[in-house]
Amino acid sequence: MTPAADMEQESWFHKNQQRIAPWLFLAPGLLFFMVYVIIPVFQSFNLSLYEWDGLGAAEYVGFRNYEDLYWEWVDRDAFYTSLKNNLIWLILYLAAIPAGLFIALFLNQTVWGIRLYKSLFFFPFVISQVVVGLVFTWFYDPTFGLLNEFLGLFGLGPLNVLGDERFVTYGIIFAGLWPQTAYCMILYLTGLNAVDPEQIEAGRLDGAKGLRMLWHIILPQLRPATFIAFVVTIIGALRSFDLISIMTQGGPFGSSRVLAYYMFEVALSEYGFRMGYGAAIAVILFLIMLCFIAYFLWSMYREEKGH
Repeated sequence: MTPAADMEQESWFHKNQQRIAPWLFLAPGLLFFMVYVIIPVFQSFNLSLYEWDGLGAAEYVGFRNYEDLYWEWVDRDAFYTSLKNNLIWLILYLAAIPAGLFIALFLNQTVWGIRLYKSLFFFPFVISQVVVGLVFTWFYDPTFGLLNEFLGLFGLGPLNVLGDERFVTYGIIFAGLWPQTAYCMILYLTGLNAVDPEQIEAGRLDGAKGLRMLWHIILPQLRPATFIAFVVTIIGALRSFDLISIMTQGGPFGSSRVLAYYMFEVALSEYGFRMGYGAAIAVILFLIMLCFIAYFLWSMYREEKGH
């Protein structure tokens, strides 16, 4: 290569290094994301078209696994129960977002002892979901749990939350809301640090205060944090597994199943190693998540384009 060509190549790199540098830093993350997320998603789509026990030869069955899921839904069998519980999780789990916001607004003040309060509210986020499940299992225990001790003060109970089909799903969701609210609180605390104080001062001069200040000035600046909170909360609700596994193992009588736990049961548990059927459940769960996330992405894009 001639010196002129070397100079031309070097000149091209120097001209484009600001464009190239971000991609070089992103390349390892994109590679891992491709190998461990994108490729397995397509493998799950492919596996859902087969009948496979995980060991022998896979038999192509087309959309039969999805047909079985459809008839389970029509007959209100295990898939129907799991899907219904996931929808309950999805609706009630969203309560973590306003709860996290109001806690963040409280903790964003400069008062005595605020660091201690922040630590107490932050604590649920750093502990394991397994620990959360065990703590609430003891809390709900009908013989020595604090819930029934409290109800006993009013002459009520005992109430077996995790052993009653009517209450078990709501009891597990309440347990999950504890750490999820802490996570949303952290997102909003971070967002509040970026709120423009000049806009707040201008709002005060215009007479805005209380809920008007929150709705018209603070919340619009918290849209990025709200978007992340919605996406993470929806994904957390739809892929809920660990609390159910720890607290009830899908019981009583399968009434607390969700799609993720049902997928585990049919693919790896006592129901038999039906990998293709489990993959079909995973595909349905993925498509439900994709619909919600696509909607929020489109909403954010439309709002940004409008501005």
